[in-house]
Amino acid sequence: MHLSVWPKADDKMIDLTLERQMALAQQATSMILSLRKRAEKNVRQPLQKAVIPAADEAMKEALLHVSQLIRTEVNVKELDIVDAENSTVRLVKKIRPNFKVLGKKAGGQMKALAAAIAQMSQDDIARMDAEGTFVLNGYTLVREDVEIATEDMPGWLVMNEGQLTIALDIELTQELIEEGIARELINRIQNLRKSSGFEVTDRISVTLSSHPQIDSAVQHFHDYIASQVLATRLVTAELADGEMIEINGVSLMVRIEK
Repeated sequence: MHLSVWPKADDKMIDLTLERQMALAQQATSMILSLRKRAEKNVRQPLQKAVIPAADEAMKEALLHVSQLIRTEVNVKELDIVDAENSTVRLVKKIRPNFKVLGKKAGGQMKALAAAIAQMSQDDIARMDAEGTFVLNGYTLVREDVEIATEDMPGWLVMNEGQLTIALDIELTQELIEEGIARELINRIQNLRKSSGFEVTDRISVTLSSHPQIDSAVQHFHDYIASQVLATRLVTAELADGEMIEINGVSLMVRIEK
């Protein structure tokens, strides 16, 4: 039994600006996660930068309002939202006729139009992409007449989806690799805490078997790891017993105690 009448929606309370911002945040997050998957970089591995060239000022402002949310969700250090023409990342766009659509419209002009489209400059393509129309050989192309895609660059992956284009820096520095190891280690220790029956607030001592690929990460991110797993002691040592874990293909022995 309901204790009150079901409330009616108040359309005046709908914030269309906020809805647009969140829709862009969801789209950008989904695209970056797809690029991560393509690059085989899991979300616990931090990446340095993603760049979004905004199609217009309204999109730029909307994305700036949710940039922190996007960064947190996709685990990138920097999210640059810039005017397309001022982007430090030079995106190379390719354009080709949408033969299924344009062929029906252009008829006998199709061959000449296809050749002219192939000769369009980067500025021409950018203008077509931004404005949605472009006059070529006396014919006005509209967005549905062509297919525009952005090519990957060395060290970057690029994705287009509607008006949104995102470039993701997939190069890993040693510091990023070590931070990724630290995050993986936190995940494994937290799982061991849970399976060992520790209370959420229990302070623990953690001993890890030594391994050259892991020791440097533990050293450089010691305080961060310890704070996340509530460890009052975190050391590496020779271990004869403990729980086996695997991080980036490396097997380690771990012992946690109160």
